[in-house]
Amino acid sequence: MSTFKEIRGQLIKSVSSDPANAGGGDMWYNSTSQTLKGVVASGAWSSASPMSIAVCYRGSGGTPNATFAAGGSPSPVGGVATEEYNGSGWATGGNIGTSRYEMGSAGTLTAGLIYGGYFSPPGSVKNETEEYNGTSWSEQNNLNTGRYSQGGFGTQTAAVYGSGFNATALQTDTEEYNGTSWSEGNNPSQARYDLGTGGTSTAGIIFGGQGASSPTVYANTELYDGTNWTAGPAMNTARSQLGGSGTQTAAIGFGGRSTPIVAITEQFDGTSWSEVGDLATARRQIGSPKSNTGNSSSLAIGGNVSPFTAATEEWNFSANIITPGAWASGGNLNTGRSHSAGSGDKNSMVFAGGVGPTPNYTLTEEYDGSSWSTATALPAGRYYNSGSGTQTAAISLGGRTPPNGTANDTFEYNGSSWTSGGNYPTNVEQQFGNGTQTASLASGGSSNPGGPFTAANIYNGSTWTSTGALTTGNKASGSCGTTSASLNVGGNTGGTPTIVNRTEEFNGSSWTTGTNYPASQHSMGVAGIQTSAIVFGGSGGGSKVSTSFTYDGTSYATNPSLGTARYAFAVGTIGNTIGTAIGAGGYLLPGRAANTEEFTPETTAVNIKTFTTS
Repeated sequence: MSTFKEIRGQLIKSVSSDPANAGGGDMWYNSTSQTLKGVVASGAWSSASPMSIAVCYRGSGGTPNATFAAGGSPSPVGGVATEEYNGSGWATGGNIGTSRYEMGSAGTLTAGLIYGGYFSPPGSVKNETEEYNGTSWSEQNNLNTGRYSQGGFGTQTAAVYGSGFNATALQTDTEEYNGTSWSEGNNPSQARYDLGTGGTSTAGIIFGGQGASSPTVYANTELYDGTNWTAGPAMNTARSQLGGSGTQTAAIGFGGRSTPIVAITEQFDGTSWSEVGDLATARRQIGSPKSNTGNSSSLAIGGNVSPFTAATEEWNFSANIITPGAWASGGNLNTGRSHSAGSGDKNSMVFAGGVGPTPNYTLTEEYDGSSWSTATALPAGRYYNSGSGTQTAAISLGGRTPPNGTANDTFEYNGSSWTSGGNYPTNVEQQFGNGTQTASLASGGSSNPGGPFTAANIYNGSTWTSTGALTTGNKASGSCGTTSASLNVGGNTGGTPTIVNRTEEFNGSSWTTGTNYPASQHSMGVAGIQTSAIVFGGSGGGSKVSTSFTYDGTSYATNPSLGTARYAFAVGTIGNTIGTAIGAGGYLLPGRAANTEEFTPETTAVNIKTFTTS
């Protein structure tokens, strides 16, 4: 038997604690726990942010952290839509020119390619080719033969497809794309459709697929060297309508139809296929990035589970364990209410004022990370008030005074009692606020009657001073950040349209317009900082939503949804990451919520295993 030194070239070290920078295959003896440990590479699928639409048969390409997914079925819901994945969430991209699904695809997020496909109704086979630049699609030269459900791989300027269906029959044809036009190549030996693919134009791979007569499915693999196809080893499970990505020597195939629909995942190492971790949800007609990054990472995009799904799953095979971001339930408020002021973070928060099933406009509650307790009441009843600061250094500004007046009071909280601070320049309600007790920004809002306002003011702990005005009057928007780097999203302008998707950013002196929010909404929760924020819940006017998006200072990406759709809730906005997000209470349309939800972002940890003496 070989020793560890002979295998790895090093002795097993004795250490008192596990090393922080261990890599795959490393081993050591932990003298504190008296255990032999090592870093083990493993693979698993984990749930990621869903697409905005439930769809199957999308054309897709890129890498697991930069993927496009275009078109899809059912039409017209998914027929022309493009969505882009950045490794954490999906955002809307440019529409394709020709509605279709079951098309071939290749390339990257900023240099994508789709070709062929099918559209029903009216029902026709497509031969159009389109290229994507990361913003918009453009028409290119057509395929020589219209085709759908073909296998495709490669880049925008060097792509290959083989087999598929034309208008009448199953085909074996291969066509090659040079960035300008398609030309005929040598054919694979097996005619099939709905197959898995990966690789480049000179080192491609196809596997699985379906024959002309259902339910015939294949397990065989074919390899392409830029000129000829050769037989490779068969998969362990024959199937069609599967997802696939990787290279000719390191591919992955997952899901598909094998009577019944399966969740089975197989890895190819250039010599053989082996089964690894299953998808969380068995499905077919799956999109995938077709990346050339190997078999250590991939995406399963949408698909058909009867009905269609928007679900995304991430595959990671490494020495790291990745836990995706998620919302989780926290402790319930003692009294459910909405339209209140929130200050703090998910471990230490104060909830002041608001509207409930019974008059409770002065009620204050504190959160310790697990449960809420009643605290000293506000000096005067308020709802539609705004909050900022921490649990022990908070403010409650303005708001509506029961039954229908408005106030300009500033109340300061020290963790045990409220005192009066400097008055705001005007009576105000439904304004947005962020920052600390001694450096707080309040903007927009309205009076009753009057507004929405454009005015913005900064509080220094004693007085409010005017600063740069909003570009447009706004109320009931969401906000986070500081007095020098603030983010404001959505809201009600009182104009046409009333409810907006606008994003505004404050630099300490003036506001500028940022990327539009994916939907027109008001009264959503916002937490984090200007360049790393999470926006969740809200109302589109007569509705409530559970959607959640992250903002990186440039673009929005879809995030896991809240467990309860609601708006006008108290939010803890303090902190420099989206990991501090918490939303409590809120309006359920009708009724008021008492539950709390806390967001935990994605985490990565080294996969350290303890080995037994056996």
